[in-house]
Amino acid sequence: MKKRNIFFFISEMGVGGAERTFLNIINNIDRNSFIPTLVTLNNVGDYESFLEEDIRHIKLPSTRLRGALIPLAKLIKKEKPDLIFSTKPHINFTSIIASILSLSGVDVVVREADHLKGKFSYNLRLKIYGISYKKAKTVISLSKGVQQNLIDIYKAPRKKIEVIYNPIDQENIKRMANEDLIESDKKKEDIFRFISVGRLVEQKDQATLIKAFHQFQKNHEKSELLLLGAGPLESQLKNLANDLGISKKVQFLGFVSNPYKYIYSSDVFVLSSKHEGFSHVIAEALACGTMVIATNCNSGPSEVLNNGEYGELVPVGDIKELTAKMEKLKSYSHKKSCKIVEVGEERVKAFGVSKIVRQYEEVFLRG
Repeated sequence: MKKRNIFFFISEMGVGGAERTFLNIINNIDRNSFIPTLVTLNNVGDYESFLEEDIRHIKLPSTRLRGALIPLAKLIKKEKPDLIFSTKPHINFTSIIASILSLSGVDVVVREADHLKGKFSYNLRLKIYGISYKKAKTVISLSKGVQQNLIDIYKAPRKKIEVIYNPIDQENIKRMANEDLIESDKKKEDIFRFISVGRLVEQKDQATLIKAFHQFQKNHEKSELLLLGAGPLESQLKNLANDLGISKKVQFLGFVSNPYKYIYSSDVFVLSSKHEGFSHVIAEALACGTMVIATNCNSGPSEVLNNGEYGELVPVGDIKELTAKMEKLKSYSHKKSCKIVEVGEERVKAFGVSKIVRQYEEVFLRG
């Protein structure tokens, strides 16, 4: 069988869940059936260094998506790939328009990674993306909630949508989780540590987490909160911790290339997001053997945690309830021998990288 040449198109290999999904698929896709090529804008992403050596990486001569449209169309026309795979609405729109302009007849598979909706003008834009999705061969939704949102808000055709969860490389996560922390980042025996990983942006709502931790630590002086990630709200969040008098207990570590060793060293992982598509990071926390609290936001956390079977769910923005769940998990025995951890690690097998990548391969072969 002839190998299928696939263009994986994304703006850059940054540090989000979409980029981690691309990385896992590209690195693990069957080389006997596919030739993967990564195509990005002319930007530098932190995950580039994790690409397997045999992956060809083409950078278009533009740092902006708008300027990449024509170069991408020309590249498609020149190289004639069998399939283009992209993720995120504006990138998907660009890949579909570029494929049309190339006059190549190439199939496009797009992936929707978040539960997006907003005011009229924003939803109108999503509907325009949805119209373009009618030109795609398949629309991959990373959760059932996102699938319904594609139908309700984007008005995307149901018959083209296929749900495939994010792939989790449990073996690699466990290996990285066991790497040593530097001495200053190691958790002291008597300290109860919470951790959250994500960009410091409005969507992730770390402000609610900081406020809940402020309430929690009033009764538990020997506790701390680690926030991993960078973003435009860093100064604002630091000021909040300072105003609450807990700046010494809240550590902002910025972007770290290996978050898993920090998650593994922590007692509880907390996701405080206002909306998610799947929430890659809570599945990764389960793989690290760390207890999880997540907001029951649209759409992913309740599916990953199976409606609370594998972790605690709280309403979005509910400081009181989040504090109560933090108290509840503090009362459990040591996390490494806790039953909730054992079932959580078992849950991650449903998202195993080999299983999920095979599902993507089936879509790519049909494309």
